Amino acid sequence: MKRSRIDLLLLQRDHSWEKEEWFPPLSVALEGVSAREASWKPPGGGNTIRQIVRHINYYNERLLDRLAGKSPKYDNSNDATFGEPGEDEDESGWRATLEQTRRIAEELRKAMAALSDDDLDNTLSSATIGEQLALWMTHDAYHTGQIVLIRKQQGTWPANRA
Repeated sequence: MKRSRIDLLLLQRDHSWEKEEWFPPLSVALEGVSAREASWKPPGGGNTIRQIVRHINYYNERLLDRLAGKSPKYDNSNDATFGEPGEDEDESGWRATLEQTRRIAEELRKAMAALSDDDLDNTLSSATIGEQLALWMTHDAYHTGQIVLIRKQQGTWPANRA
């Protein structure tokens, strides 16, 4: 069976968001993370899980706006997209952030599924739509790995996972 380029990108997206095979997807990496755990600062420095999720949401929302033909706002430096280390959320605020992450991921999947293979060759900002989508998924997978590592440092990552 020959797959279209869109089908391949959707497969990659599904595995980076919710279907686990070779590596944990973002939704799995965030399962069960409390607000306290999301605000935990790794020893030796680095971002908190909450900061990483905020950064992911910022750039994923920008991509969603671009795919919808909207001009995305860009009023932050890359560092500012993480927020301040002491900027903690209570449990309800953290749950709202996770819901935003899920909503953006679902909307991006719908937007991708509506594209044709020909659409992937159209320029979106400084690269083609296909290039932007491929880079987006590797960006999220990279940060998912950071979240898993932070959870391992915390001792909140399950030792035995099915």
